[in-house]
Amino acid sequence: MANWAWFHKWGSPRWFYQFSGRLLPWLAVPGLLLFIGGCVWGLLFVPPDFKQGNSFRIIYVHVPAAAVAMGAYMFMATAAAVHLIWRMKLAAMVMKVVAPIGASLTFLSLVTGAVWGKPTWGTWWVWDARITSVLILFFLYLGIIALHQAFENREAAAKACAVLAIVGAVNIPIIYWSVEWWYSLHQPASIKFIGESTIHPTMLRPLMATLSGMYLLFGWLVLLYTRAEIIDRERNTRWLQDMLLTDRPADSAERGA
Repeated sequence: MANWAWFHKWGSPRWFYQFSGRLLPWLAVPGLLLFIGGCVWGLLFVPPDFKQGNSFRIIYVHVPAAAVAMGAYMFMATAAAVHLIWRMKLAAMVMKVVAPIGASLTFLSLVTGAVWGKPTWGTWWVWDARITSVLILFFLYLGIIALHQAFENREAAAKACAVLAIVGAVNIPIIYWSVEWWYSLHQPASIKFIGESTIHPTMLRPLMATLSGMYLLFGWLVLLYTRAEIIDRERNTRWLQDMLLTDRPADSAERGA
């Protein structure tokens, strides 16, 4: 019973709004420091790759963007399942705000992949199994954004988007395993959780920094935009009006000082 009480507490927009505000600086500041520090470290201090030269350095943006884009989709699909099963409106809000963030990360992944592909393959684009499946991921995100805008009724929009998100989740293992299942120009994963990673430690450390930073920044954006969505949907509720009225005198006093 205690576990279910905790679960339903997280589903409360009021509790989430109050609690998430305390987390924002703990995600934004370390996220920025890790991502910027990792990029500077990787771009300026790591030696060139013996095969790819300096072109490999795009991984410090490309890999985190691609990894978090896939993780964001699974997070969105999980929120979709929670909304369909337990009818939690907070899960529908999270699902809505994750879609544009995930689409932006997927677009960044495609662009940086093209920048890397030109000197490596001699072309900006190939209909490679992994690249094509990532493009499908981008269209799935866009489809969910479009569905949200197509319905006037929020509940109907949430149900339609939830179904698409769950069905589209089958694309994530296809993206991950595509380089193993089909002939692919795209190199296999360099970081492996099972077995030995093929990336040198001097390259891996800054990559892990940018990857961690990207995940923290993703969490920060999700909390930030979910809070904005809560304000939009709950603006007529008593608890939110009381909270805003309570905060307003303190803000006025600070401006006067």
